Amino acid sequence: MSNISRTKRSEQAVSISAASHITGIEIHTLRYWEREFAEFLAPLRTMGGQRRFRPEDIQTIFLLKRLLRDEMYSIAGARKYLLSRSREAA
Repeated sequence: MSNISRTKRSEQAVSISAASHITGIEIHTLRYWEREFAEFLAPLRTMGGQRRFRPEDIQTIFLLKRLLRDEMYSIAGARKYLLSRSREAA
């Protein structure tokens, strides 16, 4: 990926507090989900280690929110759903 593309993508990325505000998910929950769903939710990190959530990360958060809070999936069930979804896309 060129430096220009990388810069544009990182400019679109938002802080964890902005991601929390956009999605309605608490910051501590976003950190937890990042650990539990590491293969699906991996925000960029700045040189200082701060998280930067890209648009695709925000979409993943909305999907996790729907699965876990609206459809009452367990963490394991949501992980299984995401795995099957990623296999279908491949």
